[in-house]
Amino acid sequence: MLFRSWERAPAGTGVGPAHWPDVARVADHVGVEHLLVTRHALVRQVLTDPTTFRPDNALDAVTPMPVAALRVLAAHRFRLPPTLANNGGATHPEIRALVAEALHPTRVAAQRDWLATLVRQRVAGLTAALDTGAPVDLHAGLAADLPLLVLARLVDLPDAPVAAVKEFARAALELFWAPLDVDRQQVLAAEVGRFHRLLREFATTGDGLVASLRAAGHPPDVVVGALFFLLVAGQETTSQFLTLLLHRLTGEPTVLAGLREGSVDVADVVEEGLRLEPPIVTWRRVAAVDTTLGGTGVPAGTSVVLWLARAGRDPEVVQSPDEFRPGQRGSRRHLAFGAGAHRCVGDQLARMEAATLVREAVPLLSGVRVVRPPHYPDNLTFRMPDAFVVRR
Repeated sequence: MLFRSWERAPAGTGVGPAHWPDVARVADHVGVEHLLVTRHALVRQVLTDPTTFRPDNALDAVTPMPVAALRVLAAHRFRLPPTLANNGGATHPEIRALVAEALHPTRVAAQRDWLATLVRQRVAGLTAALDTGAPVDLHAGLAADLPLLVLARLVDLPDAPVAAVKEFARAALELFWAPLDVDRQQVLAAEVGRFHRLLREFATTGDGLVASLRAAGHPPDVVVGALFFLLVAGQETTSQFLTLLLHRLTGEPTVLAGLREGSVDVADVVEEGLRLEPPIVTWRRVAAVDTTLGGTGVPAGTSVVLWLARAGRDPEVVQSPDEFRPGQRGSRRHLAFGAGAHRCVGDQLARMEAATLVREAVPLLSGVRVVRPPHYPDNLTFRMPDAFVVRR
């Protein structure tokens, strides 16, 4: 269940979808027990209490690395020191502040017109293809690379091949958050290690955010770690969300009609999409001390899995938790971006990109049928949709 948590109830709990437990003990594929937290208030409590529940395990591999894979990573001098998501120490505020400055809402807003023009051009090409009766892949044609192209402009990334960055990001998400066999771990370790080497080279010479981190006195490993996380959280999760939202909207004709007529607000559609179709479905913390959560004892060292996707459907928070109703009560209280000191620093960037895409793609989505819905591989935290094919 842990690796497809967007689909069904916790195995062995004996409850239906309408009766989720606040917390449940669930074992993973290697027998490690986790405390799964489903209630919105409890998920938020954990996220906003970094003293009791630390972020140290946020980037730990859920499938223990075998010696062979560790050797591959070591050969590439791969390290992930505490920087952003896994940093509960004193350096986190400064690193976060530098990233936040690079992704400042004013700088994000300045990219909107450029992005809208690019999306409009792509929508025109996809529409022309659909008009001939051909199928089109909306993931590849619209969602996959747009966030990376915007991020590159904001943080002065070099002109690295888009395909290489995307392959690295998806390999990292699989290596650290998927149930894997030994052979697959070695393949992924080699791919992630090779790209990590490129990041080390860029960390010593790059401009923009990289230069700011260096100027603040952060060592190369920390600069590389920040880049590593940013290239995943800053673009891959957003491209996943864009595909998830496009897919959802093809099944919401009333919402599409409202968008065309102007009676439904684009921003409300984005928030409802984040609530119902978040790309990050769970996140992890580790109990630093013996404590309790929702009446359940939590020994120090317990892995706590926060079910962000289920928290977004909490009937205590949302009026109609399973319905796509933009603007409904509680819609914006989702935890798709987390909460507290580690709340996603790129939330406004993701919102801008999603709103721009929806606004420009509404005519394209009207009157299409799904030929191939996205496939979602097993993963603890990320949905990772792939090809999404439609035709008239």
